[in-house]
Amino acid sequence: MAPEPVADARPRVLLDCTAIPAHRGGVGRYIEGLLAGLSPDEVVLSLAVQRRDRRTLAALAPWAEVYAVPSLLRIRLLRLVWEQVSLPGLASRLGVEVVHSPHYTRPRGWTGGRVVTVHDATFFSHPETHRPLKRWFFRMWTKRSWRVADVVITPSIATGDEVTRFIGKPKGVLEVAYLGVDLSRFHPPTADEVESFRAATASLKSRRWFAFLGTIEPRKNVLALLEGYRLLREEFAEETPDLLISGGRGWDTHAVARLNALPSNSGVRELGYVPATSLAELLGGAVAVVYPSVGEGFGLPVLEAMASGAAVITTRRLAIPEVGGDAVLYIEPNAEEIRDALRELLTNPDENERLRALATLRASLFTWHATAKHHVTAYEIAAAAAAARAR
Repeated sequence: MAPEPVADARPRVLLDCTAIPAHRGGVGRYIEGLLAGLSPDEVVLSLAVQRRDRRTLAALAPWAEVYAVPSLLRIRLLRLVWEQVSLPGLASRLGVEVVHSPHYTRPRGWTGGRVVTVHDATFFSHPETHRPLKRWFFRMWTKRSWRVADVVITPSIATGDEVTRFIGKPKGVLEVAYLGVDLSRFHPPTADEVESFRAATASLKSRRWFAFLGTIEPRKNVLALLEGYRLLREEFAEETPDLLISGGRGWDTHAVARLNALPSNSGVRELGYVPATSLAELLGGAVAVVYPSVGEGFGLPVLEAMASGAAVITTRRLAIPEVGGDAVLYIEPNAEEIRDALRELLTNPDENERLRALATLRASLFTWHATAKHHVTAYEIAAAAAAARAR
């Protein structure tokens, strides 16, 4: 008699990748890293993707089934309607056990396994740093997901603790999954690579630079950075390295107004979105990377800068110490402390090199494979919860 086939114990999961913005951003790098870390030995995976992302995401997980949504869903409101109306039906047709919603919201009509990622708590802890509509929207959806999901994934202990402090314990399991970093992309650049970046950056006036990476939004504290840099420039004049700001202009109107008013000899250069292939040179080639945020759910730019061999100046706010450990220079998020830290890493090469060495070592501990392991655990818990409800 032939043996009975062994049931496949791997959870069957639909990962909704449709929230990735066109410029990738934090949620895009999170999903890309997760896909690179997941294994077909651990999960049966289906992906719902925007058409523009199909080729990229399929290449990261060629073993996954990929479903491209209609092109109109690049419009955010239509994507949200599709999530609520059509995603549950797609999940049922694909025969999955679990839907993973990686960006706060979730399909309310889906009754199977529910996993939701909540990235940060600043909509509650620092509401003044978000636009009113965005603050209302993400607070509402965080509360709904927190109270329904079988598993809520957060990228740090601090995020889980903060959301719990504001809205109570989650209904399901809270799984902390630190983000990872792609060391093939983010690594200390060679001298030739730094020189090539310098030569290709037309607006760079100095041979040395400080760097900031992130959207210009209130919690990134760019206004204090600009003032701290101005104070440093009062001391060192033309010998001050330039300040390169990489990232889009967000809704920090005060910082944007300050940038618009800067004279051409201010030393501040806006680069906009720097291609991912050049970020290691921008970060690792800097005298220091400055990230004076008043609150982060994780702090991926800090980790990416550390992996690139940068000396990093940042704050102890929320989750950042879980990333930086003892490998960064901590400050209070005000202009005077920013100036003092910039001066220290500009004039103290021994301390600069010490932080670079510590940063590279610590960054190597954060892998997307480890991130994926926690997600597989979350999928298994959610699949079991769905099966229990169905009995």
